[in-house]
Amino acid sequence: MATPRQRIGFWMDPIQSITPYKDTTFALMLAAQDLGHEVVYLPKHGLAIDQGVACGQMQRAQLVDQDHDFVTLSEPTFEPLTTLDVIMIRVDPPFDSEYLYATHLLERAERAGVRVINRPQAIRDCNEKLFATEFAHLMPNTLVTADPKAISAFHASTGDLILKPLDGMGGSGIFRVREDGLNLGSILESLSPNGQRLVMAQAYRPEIVDGDRRVLVLHGKPLTHVLARIPKEGETRGNLAAGGRGVALPISEAERAIAEEVAPRLIELGLSFVGLDVIGGHLTEINVTSPTCVREIDAQTGSRIAHDFFTALFNQ
Repeated sequence: MATPRQRIGFWMDPIQSITPYKDTTFALMLAAQDLGHEVVYLPKHGLAIDQGVACGQMQRAQLVDQDHDFVTLSEPTFEPLTTLDVIMIRVDPPFDSEYLYATHLLERAERAGVRVINRPQAIRDCNEKLFATEFAHLMPNTLVTADPKAISAFHASTGDLILKPLDGMGGSGIFRVREDGLNLGSILESLSPNGQRLVMAQAYRPEIVDGDRRVLVLHGKPLTHVLARIPKEGETRGNLAAGGRGVALPISEAERAIAEEVAPRLIELGLSFVGLDVIGGHLTEINVTSPTCVREIDAQTGSRIAHDFFTALFNQ
């Protein structure tokens, strides 16, 4: 039986600023349009509460899969969020106070019957760095603390470290500290001024040279291919935003095992579109806000990930 036409809203960063050929949100919008659904653009700062009702600025979007002139938007309207059947949360981190407030507004729509993906409460609860520590046995040796002395001691016992803030994305704010500890003090001053901000310290995994693997888990099931994000020469970060090169590869047994162990928790929390980061068979992060890499995998394997996502969503 054909799925009735759905009105699908995409709460996202400014659509005019995206790069279509590598933008996962654009892939999702294209797929929704191809499947006959109405695509509605919800700008990041367009949410509101009017007399207790969660509302938003909305524009119908007509999309073309090309790099320029790729979207035509209708005149804006201001409507209750309940006029939508589905809302896809696709605003990029950092998860700041404005993002937090938005999840509260979107949760009102969810309580009124709108399907919101991923669930707003889960996005609030699952910091992308800290959430992974629920599965500490799958991770490299990891310490989260604001105490510079504790991190120094961890470095002394572990050696080669990766240090990162809890609210970064795209590789921003990530530092490697080798065994000699060079610049550890100044790095900690930057990441945790006066020891007042939590920092994640992780044992460096040399397998990063073969790629930081993005494992997409949709509706609790890992995809058959991952994207190995291989650092450019002289870099320790594989993130595409930091210049990494994306290579689609069949999922390994270790990656599949990690995904299958994490999946029940994702389903329990209402996290339907998730990206796991895996280095050398070790889980490093669980991305829940706006996971990417769909376009790159599709382009290299001929898959139609976004189409499959919506088909599965409406057949649940």
